[in-house]
Amino acid sequence: MSRHITSAISQAFAKFANKKFSKPIQNFINNGYVKLMGLDMSEFHSPKTYSSLNALFTRKLKEDRSYSLDANDFISPCDSWISECGDLDSEYALQIKGMRYKSDDFIGAEFTQKEKNIVHNGTFINFYLSPKDYHRYHMPINLKVLKVVHIPGRFYPVNVPSLKRKINLFIENERVVLHCETISKKRFFMVLVSALNVGVMQVGFEPKIKTNADAANSSVYNYDDLHLNKGDDFGCFEMGSTIIILAEKDFLELHIKAGDNVKYGDTIAKI
Repeated sequence: MSRHITSAISQAFAKFANKKFSKPIQNFINNGYVKLMGLDMSEFHSPKTYSSLNALFTRKLKEDRSYSLDANDFISPCDSWISECGDLDSEYALQIKGMRYKSDDFIGAEFTQKEKNIVHNGTFINFYLSPKDYHRYHMPINLKVLKVVHIPGRFYPVNVPSLKRKINLFIENERVVLHCETISKKRFFMVLVSALNVGVMQVGFEPKIKTNADAANSSVYNYDDLHLNKGDDFGCFEMGSTIIILAEKDFLELHIKAGDNVKYGDTIAKI
């Protein structure tokens, strides 16, 4: 199957982003990106310490942030802008105001209808990570990962103009779907959605997942005893994208609204 143009563009840009230039040129590229995008580097190492643009983009915090250890506090998994959030209408969630999509289609055919039904009339949160944001993602609560599915797809931009223009953008884009269960047996999906430029999503606990790698079919990974803790860093986007949480009904009491800016570690909901 031939690559879609968005995949070809992303793979071409990845070659530039991963190239290690001579020190003066790399410093120029890194400093230029920081200034152009308005990155706040106060929690990170100096731009000159990163050997490539992608290394800068996937930078880790020098020191982890503090966050609530209360088991009932659900924290933001990333630095982002909340493009939409609220209650699902049966199986429908909002891509952006006025643009709906079916959660069943988004979660994908590799999950049973019973697994997908659990989030009907539940809660959704859309986290949009802009190019200036910290692009690593963390676990929002202590949980067990039951299943992960990598669904190949396209790499449309996920900014607001694109969300307003492209119907079912989230469903068409490549994604990695994590099916999670909390200690209290509540279920939710955390979905990593790729976007234009590089388009790679790293999943630290499953190195077999290779995104934007010309895969034609979905890959399924099941786990019997994979436990991760709140705050655990489990990967990153290589260039910007979106995380979407779909949770079962009466699980999350949101403390955020559409249009809010959040940081990884902020308490965004109560269980």
